[in-house]
Amino acid sequence: MTKLHTDRAYGRELEELRERVLLMGSKVEEMLHASIRAFEQRDEELARSTVAMEAEVDGLEVDIDERCLRLLALRSPVASDLRFITTTLKLVTDLERMGDLTANISERTSELCHQPPVEVPPDLPEMAQTTCIMLRDCLDAFVTRDADKARQVMERDSLVDAAYARTFPALNQQMMMDPDNTQRVLSVGRYLERIADHTTNIAEMVVFMVEGKDVRHSHQLAVGSD
Repeated sequence: MTKLHTDRAYGRELEELRERVLLMGSKVEEMLHASIRAFEQRDEELARSTVAMEAEVDGLEVDIDERCLRLLALRSPVASDLRFITTTLKLVTDLERMGDLTANISERTSELCHQPPVEVPPDLPEMAQTTCIMLRDCLDAFVTRDADKARQVMERDSLVDAAYARTFPALNQQMMMDPDNTQRVLSVGRYLERIADHTTNIAEMVVFMVEGKDVRHSHQLAVGSD
């Protein structure tokens, strides 16, 4: 095979890898939107169908891992290609974990469907909306190699953390009257907060992929230096 053909084949493999990541990301995004809608509408059928989608996300993770390892072994990528492949290996782990967490939201929803109505704190829908935007934007940043958009995702994480913290006092009285169902609602908030953390991880990886700069823990380091 000539070098030109080899280069074209390598380019196709990189593009196919990118497309698989986008497919996995879109599946996780679909799961997140569906799990939130099921929770808001107490739709047990939708919750169950969302849980069933987790297997497809898991399968995509395995496929993408195999593609990355094959590229590393056979193509010896360097520079930006190497950063793209190593970023992808880490990124799909976060996407898979987000799939698990959306399934957890749906499982709590299924349990709530068989219980009396329970109050949902107003900060929870805000958390859900912000988390959905963060997921969409971190995936967009990955596709477009937009480090600035990735940094905007990182900045929004504090909004989700703050909203989650406000759910505890909002449900304090209800916790005493109906602890089991209140805990289920709080669990949904915790899962959303953790999904937001994973989108932040992806955003940090995008900055590394684009700029070669490791920005993990940079906020904590800056605070510690004050």
